[in-house]
Amino acid sequence: MYATVYVEQTPVAATVRARSALERIDYADAFRVATAGEGERTAEEWARAMLQGAPAATRQALREGWRMLGLRLGPTEDPDRVLGWPMRERGPDCVVLAATSWLGMRAELVFLREPDALRFSTLITLRNPLARVVWATIAAKHRRVVRQLLAQACRSPAGARS
Repeated sequence: MYATVYVEQTPVAATVRARSALERIDYADAFRVATAGEGERTAEEWARAMLQGAPAATRQALREGWRMLGLRLGPTEDPDRVLGWPMRERGPDCVVLAATSWLGMRAELVFLREPDALRFSTLITLRNPLARVVWATIAAKHRRVVRQLLAQACRSPAGARS
């Protein structure tokens, strides 16, 4: 049985907003999870644990959902990408994944490592009414899935990758 992992929804930190390359942020959410005892994972290792370390069915569902949003992602096997997302910024304490969509969205996923926690934020620019309507219909599900993925990443062994 797994230990309970508490994933807290928080305001988006100013340090996260400062790393964004989006012209404006129309949607933002942020989550924090304590990582004490989780080893010394880098931000990239956390990103890979969360997305690539998810069960195969979850990874497939994520990719299908991102395709439905029109996100332009690359191959999942590319070492410069995380489950197809290109890394716009890559450092030990912060990784920013960024993609655009033919639907009129620009999205960034920000993994910010702190001494005893991981902050994960989603930042999105919605460029037209269709993008706004589509995102509004899935935002709540997005937040539920993020919580599940973060909890699962905390339970996976440090360095585990799929």
